[in-house]
Formats: sequence, structure tokens, C-alpha cells
Amino acid sequence: MNYWLVKSEPGTWSWDDQVRDSVTHWDGVRNYQARGHLQAMRCGDQAFFYHSVKETRIVGIVEVVREYYPDHTDESGRFGMVDVKAIRAVDHPVTLAEMKATPELAHLALIKQSRLSVMPIDPESWEIILSMSKK
Repeated sequence: MNYWLVKSEPGTWSWDDQVRDSVTHWDGVRNYQARGHLQAMRCGDQAFFYHSVKETRIVGIVEVVREYYPDHTDESGRFGMVDVKAIRAVDHPVTLAEMKATPELAHLALIKQSRLSVMPIDPESWEIILSMSKK
């Protein structure tokens, strides 16, 4: 299993929206690096659901339930999407500030490339963030 982080502005698509719909497509990605990450996602992979912009925090966990396919919102045909299913909210949202204050997470794209909307999370970092979410 691989681990990821997907970002959404809560005013556009929030964790509550994800929970309400349970399964939905992760569309609208228009960055080639993020597209590559979407293409690498496999069914069963898990991702942190991150509220970007004002909240900047991990609020839940989703699972990939359908692999990469064409994004219906992209008229150019260059970008695709995956489907994700809400698994659970985290007990304690993990803020960007908390992650930045954790030296073991300094290598993450979330810290180094803050505008990237889909990114990998290595297993060790996944476990660190999970433990932070239980405080």
C-alpha cells in the first residue's frame, strides 16, 4: 500500500462533503506533477485529506477505490482523476504548523512544495502523522 496526501479548499470540497457523499471523484487537478501522483495511485492506497488555505490541517483519511481515469472537467483531455472513499476523521486534526515543527517531516512535499495538491507520504511519515492525530 502507498500513502498520499490530497488537498482541498474546504469552501470548495470539505471533509464533511466527503463524508456525506462517501465515495467521490478527485477531479480538477491541473498540475503535471500532481497528475503523475494521481496516475500512481492504486486501489487500497490511503491518503490524508487536508484542508488547505485557511485551515491548513489534516482532517481525515480516504482510500482510493478507483484508479486513474479521464477527468470530466478537463476539456483538454490531459488530466485525470481517481475516486476516493471516506474512511474516517482523524481524532485530532494535524496542523501544518505542527508538521513543520516536526523535524522528521521536513522532507515532505507539503513542507517543501506547499502548493502541490496531491503528494506522496512515505510510510514512516504516515505513521508519525497518525500518531500526532491521536494526541
